[in-house]
Amino acid sequence: MNDTDVYVVGSHCMPFGRWPNKSLKELTRQAYLGALADAGLARGDEIEAAWFGSCLMHVWGQSAIRGNVCFIPLVREGLFPDRAPIINVEGGCATGSLALAGAYKEIKAGDAQLTLAIGVEKLYDPVDPARVLAAFAQGMDQIDPQDWIGHYGEVARSLGRSFSTGPDRSAPMDTYAMQALLHMQHYGTTVEQIAYACAKNHNAGALNPNAQYRFTTTAEAVLADRLVSEPLTRSMCAPIGDGAAAALVCSGDWLRRQPPEVRARAIAIRGIGLAGGKYRALDEPGLSRAAADRAYRMAGIGPADIDVAEVHDATSYCELYQCEMLRLCGEGEGGPFVASGATALGGKVPVNTSGGLVSKGHPIGATGLSMCAELVTQLRGEAGPRQVEGASIAVQENGGGVIGLEEALAAVVVYGRS
Repeated sequence: MNDTDVYVVGSHCMPFGRWPNKSLKELTRQAYLGALADAGLARGDEIEAAWFGSCLMHVWGQSAIRGNVCFIPLVREGLFPDRAPIINVEGGCATGSLALAGAYKEIKAGDAQLTLAIGVEKLYDPVDPARVLAAFAQGMDQIDPQDWIGHYGEVARSLGRSFSTGPDRSAPMDTYAMQALLHMQHYGTTVEQIAYACAKNHNAGALNPNAQYRFTTTAEAVLADRLVSEPLTRSMCAPIGDGAAAALVCSGDWLRRQPPEVRARAIAIRGIGLAGGKYRALDEPGLSRAAADRAYRMAGIGPADIDVAEVHDATSYCELYQCEMLRLCGEGEGGPFVASGATALGGKVPVNTSGGLVSKGHPIGATGLSMCAELVTQLRGEAGPRQVEGASIAVQENGGGVIGLEEALAAVVVYGRS
């Protein structure tokens, strides 16, 4: 254990779901206190900074100083230090991982010994659900929207199709659908392979007490579900829900001073790679490939060393694609790889043991930190019936926003048992 090493010493993910009676401040409290308890701390007196992630709080009337406002009750009660800065971050669906990267880098730079990363989101509005759906488009270019709409139109024409979206649809789902169709034409990927990935993750989510959806299903039932945007059915798309997740990040020096039972459960962050999106060529690898390669180099490992992974399956097609970008399989091989059972529990590299976004849920700002919580739980050997036996190295991929055929930001994090 070196002083410059960085560890997750406490993590927590609350159950995701539709929580109309829980305020943003209450969601914040639940995740924060859960992370403290997991680290064996009664209070946060030693925390030197918090990195707070959220995307759509403006829908609820709070467009600035989001985390500062959500922590007001905790500061008043002496549960969070009253002069510790709270830094607000936003990176679309990658917001939680961006908060984690901020907390990690502060420790790595030697500017702090203990920091907090937390992601909080409310997406369910029982009175007017359409207003939240419309806000998802903020993860795309709203200054010159003709750029991405025209780009997807060109992609569609290359496939002999047309592209359309609108106020009664989910623009992100429409773009994911076009990406899936492109992959299907180029590589022979099938909708049945996507359905297999979906059913596999719903069945894993049935074992996760924090999952929004906890039911088992079959690929046949997935294919028979309502079509959202061809080829994606409702089961293949992440649900609308609320939630929060958090991680306490510490230095090796801070960890060394803790009780043995705390040190034994700490998980090392071995590498974090970030990459930015662009209007890439149709045959060019996505930005998560660049982020993964950076994270692997930092961690001193390769994809063959990965024991368990969490990837950003906002739609089930994404698991196939991200397995390729993380180099868990070859390019164009994601469909057969997943359908072979390689990413199932007991397979070569179990992926999305939490149930993934399609089952666990996807409260945007909390998603990356919920992945962190799942992988920390796996590496500690505390995942119960969904435990990956002998897991010692894990990777998460979390992407946010849309620029062309890829995300605006991707984050890949490598964790290791300390």
